[in-house]
Amino acid sequence: MLHKRALCLFALMTLAACSSGGFGQSNDPMFAPSVAGASDIDGLLVGHRLMAAGEHELALKAYTRAAAQQGLNVDTLSALGSANLRLGRLGQAERLLRRATKLDPTFPAAWNNLGVILMEQRKYGEAAQIFRRAFATDNGNSDQIRENLRISLALVEDPFYDNSQNEDVKLVRRGTGDFVILTAL
Repeated sequence: MLHKRALCLFALMTLAACSSGGFGQSNDPMFAPSVAGASDIDGLLVGHRLMAAGEHELALKAYTRAAAQQGLNVDTLSALGSANLRLGRLGQAERLLRRATKLDPTFPAAWNNLGVILMEQRKYGEAAQIFRRAFATDNGNSDQIRENLRISLALVEDPFYDNSQNEDVKLVRRGTGDFVILTAL
């Protein structure tokens, strides 16, 4: 299993290098040439790419390395929480994301991802409050957070809310891109 993951990671890196003109020609820090053993590769960047590729366990390891290098800041706590959520470790994810929101109460992605965990735990009332906080700290700029708030409010009003539209609660991260949590609410 580990061999398959390593092979997939190598293939992903090779394809990315080909699309950017090769390892030596990329401005991307993940593919920049480095001395063997150097730790100049951003663990958060690697972790985000692994999350996007569906390699959540490997992403968790990359985020853990980033936390060791950068410390437990809001970005690393949020990333660790998101990876744990994708791995189904809701208790760990919730603790990490609550720490992230205490560390930086103005970080909308951490609030949103905490709301996603609460939705997974069917704590719709608390999730709606958390999504409101995420929406307010983001000044209403994120469509994903707005949609998560709408779904949580619908579930608060009607716990038997008909989700026949197959609406997904979205997990977001700082920067571009998002992660999707597929859930059967």
